[in-house]
Amino acid sequence: MIRFLIIFPLAVIAIIVGISFYLQPYDLSSCNDKVGTAAPCLPVGAIVAVSGGDTNARTDEAIRMYKNGWSKTLIFSGAAQDKSGPSNAAVMQARAISQGVPASAILVDELSETTKQNAENAKTIFDTHNIKTIILVTSGYHQRRASLEFNKRAPEVTVYNHPVGTEQDWSFWWWTNPHGWTLAVTELFKIVLFYFGVSQ
Repeated sequence: MIRFLIIFPLAVIAIIVGISFYLQPYDLSSCNDKVGTAAPCLPVGAIVAVSGGDTNARTDEAIRMYKNGWSKTLIFSGAAQDKSGPSNAAVMQARAISQGVPASAILVDELSETTKQNAENAKTIFDTHNIKTIILVTSGYHQRRASLEFNKRAPEVTVYNHPVGTEQDWSFWWWTNPHGWTLAVTELFKIVLFYFGVSQ
């Protein structure tokens, strides 16, 4: 019994830590949030933010990185949730402009309804504008699957992962509430489907 009381919480902690690290790869951790003179801390061709979940948090993080000099180009990707209104990408663009980003620095994909489509339509933008390196911004729980899709659909582009630290749906404490577990388990299931060739 005593052995179980020791092993069980350690196993739970290991699962939580493992899921946390796996779902949210962060390629710029060594940069201390500053642009440097060597990879991966060099400026990139574009900062890409995909909509979904807490879209405002994703947008604001991409804007912050733009203002910190990580790129001269922002790409926002996402179709409208409400088909009678503007696309998510257009709303993200308007939010960026309201925060001082020039419209000329923003490219949008207004058609993507899935992560797979985010990656496919972004590749068209990459090819058109000769973009070879990007920083991919999305929610922590979504970062791994998004990076898998982008690396698969645009293999010639170097993708640096940058998950949003804290947002309304996800934080360091995700494991303390049922919604966090729902997001984590759902993403893990979708990643399994990805490896079986079923992208979403």
